[in-house]
Amino acid sequence: MDFRVMKDLNHRKAALLIGGAGAALLGLAVGYKYLRKPEKLVRVGVVSQLLVHPLKSGKALSVALAECLRTGLKFGELQDRHWMVVTEDGHMVTGRQEPRLVLMTLTCEGGQICLNGPNMEELKFPKKNPQNRVIDCRVFGADIQGRDCGDAASSWITRYFKAEKTYRLVHFEPHMKARKPEPLFPKDEEVAYPDFAPVMILSEASVKDLSSKLDKPVTVERFRPNIIISDCEPFDEDSWEEIQIGSVRLKRVMACGRCLFTTVDPETGVISRKEPLDTLKIYRLCDPSEKHLYKSSPLFGQLLTVNKTGILQVGDEVFKIVR
Repeated sequence: MDFRVMKDLNHRKAALLIGGAGAALLGLAVGYKYLRKPEKLVRVGVVSQLLVHPLKSGKALSVALAECLRTGLKFGELQDRHWMVVTEDGHMVTGRQEPRLVLMTLTCEGGQICLNGPNMEELKFPKKNPQNRVIDCRVFGADIQGRDCGDAASSWITRYFKAEKTYRLVHFEPHMKARKPEPLFPKDEEVAYPDFAPVMILSEASVKDLSSKLDKPVTVERFRPNIIISDCEPFDEDSWEEIQIGSVRLKRVMACGRCLFTTVDPETGVISRKEPLDTLKIYRLCDPSEKHLYKSSPLFGQLLTVNKTGILQVGDEVFKIVR
């Protein structure tokens, strides 16, 4: 057979194969489109507050707009729970051990980190300290790194707590190896210094419901959520498996089990070790089938992962995704 004829036949065979493969892929795509359950967005509330906690256990920053990344909320140069106080051997320090940590603020101005606290002079130091050592830290038994923020920050924090032992401040940087949260979270999920999830939501109505059962009302800041939602009923957020806010999509993983930290007053930095934890234990315990997850911790707020990143704003409508 003539070489040119053979070449032409081979080209035709290749074209048929490519065309067939393309048609098969198109068929799969069309099939998936029609087999997949259609989505419906149901309005369930409105974002009333956005809270970013740059310092783990530190005072929250209330912002009107925040970027929602896979690793949590970000405002300017500050990302949620990306700074942490540690002991000299790298173990985390939270408001459970040092309740006055909730009165400390960490902000950023012109590339300078600013530390403030009651009866303390403001301390400023560069956000980027590449010459400082990287410390191996521990958060709930899991290994994670942090860039030491220097001796001045260490001295300031140690004096603030009037501590006999030395404390240090560390910063999680993007290139560092992140933590894997609880087993229930997706395998590719990673966080810096949050207890578990990159995002926590809570409704104003749930906080109001709890306050109605207490001698002294509590505020939402005590529970340290990121997204606070209004215009819904108490504990509606428990049933939202997937939500959309603007272009951001979030997926519920589990409820937030509450601990002694809820008994720290965010206005005074005083720990009572009683309320509102005792009252929550009366009516917010988990179903017996979930005791292996939550044990005796009462549930208040929901922990979510970020399926689609984007911008969040106060006033955004919140939609439940129904399939």
